[in-house]
Amino acid sequence: MRKLILMGRSESGKSTLIQALRHEEIHYHKTQYIDYSESIIDTPGEYIEAKQLGGALAVYSYEADVIGILISATEPFCLFPPNVVGICTRPVIGIVTKCDHPYAVPKRAEGWLRLCGCKRVFFTSSYDNVGIQEILDYLSLDKEPED
Repeated sequence: MRKLILMGRSESGKSTLIQALRHEEIHYHKTQYIDYSESIIDTPGEYIEAKQLGGALAVYSYEADVIGILISATEPFCLFPPNVVGICTRPVIGIVTKCDHPYAVPKRAEGWLRLCGCKRVFFTSSYDNVGIQEILDYLSLDKEPED
């Protein structure tokens, strides 16, 4: 399985998504540091929110095979600049989280991820297990699929 690093702002659903991908019981967990495990690297939201910490994400992205940019379907804005994936040396996927939320607007989050340059976008609900298997199937591929 390819190693995934997840990047997104605080409360975008990174840790909850990881619990769903690992088939663990979901509970609130605030990531305080870069959590480097066997198959997934979890990053604190503050690293994407603070310009001074962005370099750490660049360094850790070299440890991954795939970069996952997360945007919650409840977000009123996007922190990622347009075409940001152009600077990445790994495949980048977009992940829309919290698609089950009553105030979710998944298409808006997808639009932002497409502006970032993500060609592949997954729609997820960690609580309803939506999109989880699709991400696991993608990560189990030996190489990047042709679009």
